[in-house]
Amino acid sequence: METKYGFTKIGLSEFLNWIDQQRVGRTILTIQQHHTFMPSYQGFNGSNHFELQKGMKNYHVGQNGFSDIAQHFTIFPDGAILTGRSLDVNPAGIKNRNSGAICIENLGDFDIGKDNMLQEHKDAIVQVTAALCKKFNLPVNSNSILYHHWFRLSDGFRNDGAGGNKSCPGSNFFGGNKVENCEANLLPLINQAIAGHLPITVDTNLLRYAVVTADSLNVRVGPGASNSLAPGRDPVQLGAVLRVYAESDGWLKISNSANHWVSQRYTLEAKRFIVDAGSLNVRFGPGTNHPIVSKLAKEDQVFVLEEEAGWAKIALNSWWVNKTYLREF
Repeated sequence: METKYGFTKIGLSEFLNWIDQQRVGRTILTIQQHHTFMPSYQGFNGSNHFELQKGMKNYHVGQNGFSDIAQHFTIFPDGAILTGRSLDVNPAGIKNRNSGAICIENLGDFDIGKDNMLQEHKDAIVQVTAALCKKFNLPVNSNSILYHHWFRLSDGFRNDGAGGNKSCPGSNFFGGNKVENCEANLLPLINQAIAGHLPITVDTNLLRYAVVTADSLNVRVGPGASNSLAPGRDPVQLGAVLRVYAESDGWLKISNSANHWVSQRYTLEAKRFIVDAGSLNVRFGPGTNHPIVSKLAKEDQVFVLEEEAGWAKIALNSWWVNKTYLREF
């Protein structure tokens, strides 16, 4: 592994070991697949991984106003993987769809007639996605592995490319950017790479979920501010959904396998639900008199922070939905 400009370059075999060692506080629900479009293969010379990654960060921060590079990982034509923003921070990949997501940018332009994806690039995309599914206990399906093309640009509503969408990750990405292309061409390869691993559907040790209300919340090695910071753990960020495995004197244990704790004072309890309607309006307040700010699609997952008169608050920024159309996870 090599580090430069704050990014780490990891070979595929190294990545499979590296990801197993990472401690991530926020609950991961989805993996986003993107292509960079620019830079394309033409801009890659085989040794300028860091320079291209730095250029993307500069653009995302300077032009888009993001706090950091948008993606968690960039996968390059030679199969190398570069880290991006912290895994404990939501990406800036799909409007209104970044909570609980991991964002992968695949370097290249994979629209029809553009870059012809190299085999080592394909292998890395499959293996990295499989490793992330295994790491975060995600099923291999088109509700967990998402293409940017499936979401309307204006509000992030999932319309599976029916209109108002980018072509990203490319109209020729593993044979196409439609849901059926993903299910026919990419998902079987990921299943094969996982080699029989099945996600755990019930975590018997999980007590509940909690949402972070502080801008940044330190993780400590015991329940109390006198304990040292957990080594190798970034602070968890505002809005992150944490899994709670134990409670002690106002502190929450957020790992099932390590002694990692955060202060309960800076969290709110959350309950996990699934959208049970074909299209569900998200409003800026609890009632139909409030304006619509977004829409959710069937099988989307949300975390409810508060309930009021049949309405459920699903985000810290006062987004609400009609609770009638939710079923508990």
